Amino acid sequence: MKAILLAGGQGSRLRPLTLNTPKPIVPIFDRPFLRYQIELLKQVPDIDEIVLSLNYQPKRIEEVFGDGGDLGVTIRYVVEPNPLGTGGAIKFAAGPKPSGPVVVFNGDVLTSVDLPGVIALHRERQARATIVLTPVDNPSAYGLVEADPDANVKAFLEKPSADQISCNTINAGIYILEGDTLDRIPPDTAFSIERGYFPSLIEHAETFVAYTYRGYWIDIGTREKYQQVHHDIMSGRFNAPPFHEASGTAVISPDARVDPGAVIEGPCFIDAEVVIKSGARIGPNSVIGAHCHIGEDAQVNGAILWPHTWVDRNATLGPLVAGRHCQFGRHVEVGGSTVLGDNSVVTDFSRL
Repeated sequence: MKAILLAGGQGSRLRPLTLNTPKPIVPIFDRPFLRYQIELLKQVPDIDEIVLSLNYQPKRIEEVFGDGGDLGVTIRYVVEPNPLGTGGAIKFAAGPKPSGPVVVFNGDVLTSVDLPGVIALHRERQARATIVLTPVDNPSAYGLVEADPDANVKAFLEKPSADQISCNTINAGIYILEGDTLDRIPPDTAFSIERGYFPSLIEHAETFVAYTYRGYWIDIGTREKYQQVHHDIMSGRFNAPPFHEASGTAVISPDARVDPGAVIEGPCFIDAEVVIKSGARIGPNSVIGAHCHIGEDAQVNGAILWPHTWVDRNATLGPLVAGRHCQFGRHVEVGGSTVLGDNSVVTDFSRL
C-alpha cells in the first residue's frame, strides 16, 4: 500500500518562519513536523512506501528525511512541475495505474486518528473512497461534509449560511482512495479533489464513506495553531514525543547546561546544547531550541525559540515565536504576538 503526503504548500500563513524552512519541516520541539505524520503511517504495516508530494523548497525537505531509512520507512519524493491542486498532486504522486488503496494526508494536519481503523472501515464497506471527518464548534466558519446515518457521504457544503447548516463535520484532510478511481483526474492539470473528485463520486452514487473522528486534530498552518500544538503536547492533550511520558513537566536535554540560580518552570522544553545562565527564568510553555543561549536574569515567558538563538541578559520575552539565529539584546522587551524570521536582531533596550 502506498501513502501520499501532500507537502507542497508554501506555508504563507506562517511567514516569515517559512521563508527558509518549508512548513513540513518547521520544528515541533526537536523534530520536524512531518515526522509525526510518518510515525502515524508506521502504524499500518501494509504501507510499504511513503511518497512526499513537494513543490516549495523540495531539497530542504529531502535533506531532512533522506530515503526514510533512519525512520524505518521507505520514502520517495515527487516534485510537481507546476502547482497541480490537491487532486492533480495526488494523481501525479500516485504514478500511472496505481493498484489497491492509496492513503492520502494533507501535509499540515496533526492528529492521533486510528488510521488502521479507517482502513478497516474502507475495506469492510468495499468503498471507492473514504474520507475522515472531524467535528467543529463553529460550523458556519467552514465548508462542511454531510454523511447519512450509515456513514455514506451525501454532500459538500461550501461555507453554508445558518439555515443551510445540517451537520458540524469538516474534511480532516485524510483519505483512502482506490487507485483506479484516480483515472477521473486529468493528468498534469490543476484539479481539486474537494471540488472535482469527491463530487463525482456522489454524482455517480459510488460507495463513498465517512469515518468521523472525534479525537485530537489540528491544522498547524497559523502562528496561533503552531503555538497551540506545542501547548497541547506539553499538557498531554495530545500524547506525543518528547512529552509522551512527561506531560506537565520540564523536559530538559541531558546535554543542556542550566546554571545554579536559574529558574525552570514546567511544562517547558529545553533542547541539547542550550545554556541558561544564573538568574534567568524559563516560564511555562517555553520552548528553547538546540544551541540557544539565555543570559543572566533574562525571562522567557512562553516563547518558542528555534535553534541558535541568543537572548542577552535582562531581556524579557513574551509568548513570541522566533526563527533560527535570532538575537535579542540586553534589556529588550518583546511581546507575545511577535513572529520573527531567521537572523532577526532586536537591539539593546528595544521594545516590540
